[in-house]
Amino acid sequence: MNLQDMPSLAPTQIELSLTTDTAGEPFKEPAADAFILGGFTWRHASQDRARPVVIINAATSVRCRHYSRFADYLFANDFDVITYDYRGIGESRPTSLKGLQASWSDWGALDFEAMLKRAQREFPGQPIDVVGHSFGGCAAGLGASGHLIRHLVTVGAQFAYWRDYAPAHRWRMFGKWHVVMPLMTRLYGYFPGKRLGWLEDTPAAVVRDWSTPTARYETRPSGRLMHAKTGRLPFASVTAKTLAISISDDPYGTIAAIERLLGYFTHSTNTHLRIAPEDIGEEEVGHFAFFRSAYQATLWPIALSWLQTGELAPDTPGRRVPRS
Repeated sequence: MNLQDMPSLAPTQIELSLTTDTAGEPFKEPAADAFILGGFTWRHASQDRARPVVIINAATSVRCRHYSRFADYLFANDFDVITYDYRGIGESRPTSLKGLQASWSDWGALDFEAMLKRAQREFPGQPIDVVGHSFGGCAAGLGASGHLIRHLVTVGAQFAYWRDYAPAHRWRMFGKWHVVMPLMTRLYGYFPGKRLGWLEDTPAAVVRDWSTPTARYETRPSGRLMHAKTGRLPFASVTAKTLAISISDDPYGTIAAIERLLGYFTHSTNTHLRIAPEDIGEEEVGHFAFFRSAYQATLWPIALSWLQTGELAPDTPGRRVPRS
């Protein structure tokens, strides 16, 4: 099978407006297993123990540079910021992805955990907040030090259970992510997403986690291994005030998908805010656009307010989804 022969499977073709420049200072950080992770730090010249530091967890196979303008915005509003790439992606990519042992649970338990430890070390005594996009919201619950998180904001956060996809797109998305993606991964030893225009190239074990069609994270391949070691998953260690933002035209982040993930954060105070594009004067937003600078005046203040106060401002657009 040739890459040129692959169908586009529109309308779920992924197009990212990648920020290639960054005002952040590059760093290298070893995870607990010595894998070297790369990322960027936005650091104010003077330390202030009252100033929070925000860790941004990317979506699956989206480079951390995609979030640079959002990091600039947080920095301008008196936050220190850490962005980073999971192993196998962007600044944390080795020469070859073939044979790389990197799963979703590795991205959370090893990579995100390393960033929590880095935040503790580099910004001692400062509150630690987290923003998680898509799988990045799930990763926020997989670090052993999740109890350190003060405020958590997730955007379209879920772990790709296919029955939760929006009905109008479900079967096309199933074909793309649960049939074509694992097939291409088997052929190449990793998913050649960059050549297809479907996100970044992706490690094989991450593809296995994503494409496994089960409703519980602990029944995904790496989730099963994590659960078998302790009999539980780390999510319950997170006690942060949590805001889960979902967009009504996001085919991944449906209400069912967001609530499925929130159900794992059993010891945090969770608020689910559902926003329709028309609530902010737009025709469409979707899964990836939240972090584009076009939404600095409309969507970014929602996340900012929560990070600052742990509350929604009275004039916040959208509606709260009742917790079941």
